[in-house]
Amino acid sequence: MAATFLMATGTNLSALWILVANGWMQRPVGARFDPVTMRMELVSLWKVFLNPVAQAKFVHTVSAGYVTASVFVLGISAWYLLKGKNQEFARRSFRIAAAFGLASAVSVIILGDESGYLDDLGQKTKLAAMEAMWETEPAPASFNVFAIPDQKNMKNDFVIRIPYVLGFIATRSYDTPIPGIREIVRTNEGRIQKGILAVAALDRMRAHPDDLEARQQFEENQKDLGFGLLLRKYVRDPAKATPAEIHRAALATIPRVTPLFWSFRVMVGLGFAFFALFALAFYYSSRNSCHKKPWLLKWSLYFIPMPYLASELGWFVAEYGRQPWSIYGLLPVSDSVSSLPLSSLIFSLGGFVLFYTVLLVVELVLMFKYARLGPACLHTGRYDGEAPARPEDLRSAGVAGGGHHV
Repeated sequence: MAATFLMATGTNLSALWILVANGWMQRPVGARFDPVTMRMELVSLWKVFLNPVAQAKFVHTVSAGYVTASVFVLGISAWYLLKGKNQEFARRSFRIAAAFGLASAVSVIILGDESGYLDDLGQKTKLAAMEAMWETEPAPASFNVFAIPDQKNMKNDFVIRIPYVLGFIATRSYDTPIPGIREIVRTNEGRIQKGILAVAALDRMRAHPDDLEARQQFEENQKDLGFGLLLRKYVRDPAKATPAEIHRAALATIPRVTPLFWSFRVMVGLGFAFFALFALAFYYSSRNSCHKKPWLLKWSLYFIPMPYLASELGWFVAEYGRQPWSIYGLLPVSDSVSSLPLSSLIFSLGGFVLFYTVLLVVELVLMFKYARLGPACLHTGRYDGEAPARPEDLRSAGVAGGGHHV
């Protein structure tokens, strides 16, 4: 029991620091760029830790893990009930999974909504892309339930909308506009032009550290340095960039809309499906009638893979929606690629893929094995599919005196 709680605590603490780091990449706070050393330097660990994006991501991601575990327990319990095995055990575990899963699903939905609100505050590009919102609409903006995005022409070929919903969800108000992709591109063109000045000043400072004029120019345009660095992907010397090259770089600040749009909607749809599943499971299990609802049991069983899909889609939206940045607005992916040779990358990544594939196969074999065995693997003699208990098995399982728990 102690090992179980320690492992759970360690896993959650590990997730906390991983997501604090990821939250900083999404919204870099508590650090500053040093033009002399050419690196970001920590100013306040407390600000990094309390970054609203990091905290929302931590609770959202951990809650999603709880949903995954709850659906798994719910599904295996439903399988026992459908097979008529270990009925009392299965009903108890079904009830616990339903209650815990319902609370976790509510947490996922609330913190997912909070993440969308934070995107509007700090990552308007991601919000506009995953909503396929090309034009800035009068507040409050409509929510696109269904759309066929055409990124080349910056329009939707077909769209079904719910008026006002997005404006309230993303801004918590009815009078705050949400910028569309076209407006964001125009804004980013201006930021790239200021970024060109920042890059030029930085180069002068590196060559002449005492150049006060260059330092002043850099400080005035520092917040747009990343946009100037982004331009270097398209032109060797940003100072010589043409308007067409600047426009091309501005367009590159918008990730591909179609995969983001649909990944987000499938993820959200699954989130509400989990809530509905847990709510029904909790209702019927509290009335002690879940075993009489085969449709609910089958739904629970077939849904076991769905939380894994929803989690992967969530990570896709978070990471792909940040493109083309490694650190949002500061460091483009094109400037953060590894200098290692291709052979080294193939070897290391291939090793990781092979290692984790082996772990996946072993895990699946063990999960299927013990799901089929169920509580019979405890060898207490109290469950279906096991031989009468041996005294040594009873002692190891903590059972004594006629098969009753101590």
